[in-house]
Amino acid sequence: MPTVDIYNADGKVVGSMDLNENVFGVAVRPDVMHEVVVNYLANQRQGTQSTKTRTEVRGGGIKPWRQKGTGRARQGSIRAPQWVGGGVALGPKPRDYRYTLNKKVRRLALKSALSSKVEENELIVLDSFSCDEIKTKKVVELLKNLNVNEKALIVLPENDKNTVLSARNIKGVATTYVGAINTYEVLKYTKCIILKDAVTKLEEVYA
Repeated sequence: MPTVDIYNADGKVVGSMDLNENVFGVAVRPDVMHEVVVNYLANQRQGTQSTKTRTEVRGGGIKPWRQKGTGRARQGSIRAPQWVGGGVALGPKPRDYRYTLNKKVRRLALKSALSSKVEENELIVLDSFSCDEIKTKKVVELLKNLNVNEKALIVLPENDKNTVLSARNIKGVATTYVGAINTYEVLKYTKCIILKDAVTKLEEVYA
């Protein structure tokens, strides 16, 4: 069972915590994490790119020159794909890139990502943290006290608007909460700062 230190907002160790090995101590599966990340990125695509075919390009209704006798190759329309300004052959059209993965696969990928953070000592458990007002300086001080200079993801037990807005302007820092956490974000950021209450909720949901 993995054990980690618990820090306060001043960066001091105030205790330790045993993590559930079914969530934070599973065998890391890079193949499953890769599959889920590719799925996540595909689902983010808008799929609105579009090109015009020869039937959609304006003009070209008349044959540019007669079929025979000119010495040139026969042409039927100046909007054929080989012409400058012509239609695009086999170009992209609006489509939906979304596809689904099994729930068990998504859960395993998230647990693998969290376990990899524990193995690499990139997981920091915080006893408590909240912002009474929108104050970026407070989050900056927290990161400084925890000696976090890398890209960091702050995981909250629930959506806290003040904390989210306070951290929004800090480059390389993002916030999420237990109900919205995903494998891509956990892997994208080097450090994972997770509140103690969020750890408990994750263990309740994913254990």
